[in-house]
Amino acid sequence: MFTSLRLVNFKNFADETLKLGPFTVIVGANASGKSNIRDAFRFLHGIGRGYTLAEAIGGKLGPGGYVEWEPIRGAPDEVARIEPRYSYEWSTFSTHLAIDANGEFDYCIKAGFNQNHTEGYRVFEEHLKAQSGPIYATVGETNASTVQIRLSDGRKFPFENSAFKLNSNQPILTQLYRPGLEQPPYPDPIPNIPTILGNTRFIESSPAWMRQPSVPGATTLGDYGQNLPTVLEAICADADRKQTLLSWFEELTPMEVTGFEFPRDPSGRVHLQIVERNGRKVSAYSASDGTLRFLGILATLLNEDAGGVYFFEEIDTGIHPNRLWLLLDLIERQTAKGKIQVITTTHNPALLDWIRDETFEHTSVIYRDEYWSDSVIRPIADLYHLRELRKSQGLGRLFTSGWLESAMKASEGDFDTDHLDDDDEDEWEMQPE
Repeated sequence: MFTSLRLVNFKNFADETLKLGPFTVIVGANASGKSNIRDAFRFLHGIGRGYTLAEAIGGKLGPGGYVEWEPIRGAPDEVARIEPRYSYEWSTFSTHLAIDANGEFDYCIKAGFNQNHTEGYRVFEEHLKAQSGPIYATVGETNASTVQIRLSDGRKFPFENSAFKLNSNQPILTQLYRPGLEQPPYPDPIPNIPTILGNTRFIESSPAWMRQPSVPGATTLGDYGQNLPTVLEAICADADRKQTLLSWFEELTPMEVTGFEFPRDPSGRVHLQIVERNGRKVSAYSASDGTLRFLGILATLLNEDAGGVYFFEEIDTGIHPNRLWLLLDLIERQTAKGKIQVITTTHNPALLDWIRDETFEHTSVIYRDEYWSDSVIRPIADLYHLRELRKSQGLGRLFTSGWLESAMKASEGDFDTDHLDDDDEDEWEMQPE
């Protein structure tokens, strides 16, 4: 599980840390930087997949020219917060990810971009640390093509006369873990960190894709909801998981659902039909967008192979406010098992009203004042008396009234607004009317 993400000079974050739990909720106004958090996780995910820095940020084409990896949003020189345009200087940014995987690990990479350099990106610093100390860390200055590291036992690598070079345009992590390396230079067995980074999903369910038939045997749900019929068919093949799926789905909708059917068309593709108690069958083509999105979340979290980190943007899209508690209950139950970690953004006050205490402790607000160029990240539980106000006022009401923004503005030292003091009169003034 990821326990924290620190961003230094990454997009609109000067030096901010996001604390992460089993289920993490991120709130904030439009253009505050919520999507930049997703971009940071995608960058680390690209590292886990073994891409070079240029590929992880700018996209990668597979054999034949198909798009294997979509680029991160924005221009290449906008990934780093400081942009030395039209110069030969390097603009740098870094990500620090704390990982709990049979022990605590810290992975940090500082990369640089120079539009006038032939490679574009290169590693400036990188390390992987365990509780016992560093596993590896870069040594000295990085030149244009190679980089040297020091291992935990004091050895420097590459060794003299070694045919294995560490290239500066690719993260060291995936060069040390590359397949086929018979004698890895790191001394002790440690978790496969690239696999952990690579086991992240970015779910953006699209009803248009979810209505499409799929090929038999395709049991991986796509990030846009592709293969929904065959994924649900695989879930329904197990009696216990089918019953779990039905019980959650029946709670969500007024439909009296008895099951699902998966008819084949003449081409052999699998379609989805929802079967009601009166015998009526509703195809995926007729199902509402919200129904399909909830089915997609169920398919994601109840899949036999479900595991790792799932990042949702606006997970509540299309879900009726009166049913959001079911969505949260599902996520909080599944993440409590320890196999799945969920991170989501939201603008929905109803969702905030329903979150449990543990999720509240892992909810953060991203705030950017209209006069600031940078955004800040703060756990909302640390804001002025919010634990108490949440009980008396409701978190959703505080959110819609602008209380979070006012509290952030004051806590960050903006003297153009009233401060939040400890006396009762000021406390009352900060409560919504």
